[in-house]
Amino acid sequence: MSLLIYWQEMKTKIKKYLKETMIFILFIAIVLNAVSYYRSLDLNKDRLNIETFKLLDNSTFKVKSDKPLLFHFWATWCPTCKFESPNIQSVSKDYEVITIAVQSGSKKEIQEYLDEHKLSFNVVNDENGLISQQFNIKVFPTTLIYDKNKKQTFSEVGYTSTVGLYSRMLLSK
Repeated sequence: MSLLIYWQEMKTKIKKYLKETMIFILFIAIVLNAVSYYRSLDLNKDRLNIETFKLLDNSTFKVKSDKPLLFHFWATWCPTCKFESPNIQSVSKDYEVITIAVQSGSKKEIQEYLDEHKLSFNVVNDENGLISQQFNIKVFPTTLIYDKNKKQTFSEVGYTSTVGLYSRMLLSK
């Protein structure tokens, strides 16, 4: 009989801890979204007026007019960017993605970083930070999503999950 009582007490404790954990996770998610929203207030919200980008490999990336675009600012020296890069890599296989490596060194240094982390998304070297200044980017990573009409539909300052990126891209069609 005491084993049954012990098991019921354990079930009650486990439920209590799970509930507290879920409340904590929800609270953290709300706080992080509020911080991201606050940080995004100063971002340039104008229509995307850039038609082409010169990529790291010297090829030209042309912005397509019939598809949404994920526009991602990151840096090789940013730990959050490193953690988020697999998410960007995943989305780049299914959607138009252009990434801007801000003040991350030479083309060779950025390519070495990409090779080391097995990343193959499109990269522009913003060596002097001029592109990031044009969009008023102050925190890395920052992700902007544009619809097919080049109107900004979403902005995220800080880490974004793969699911979050996919859902925002789907909503931007």
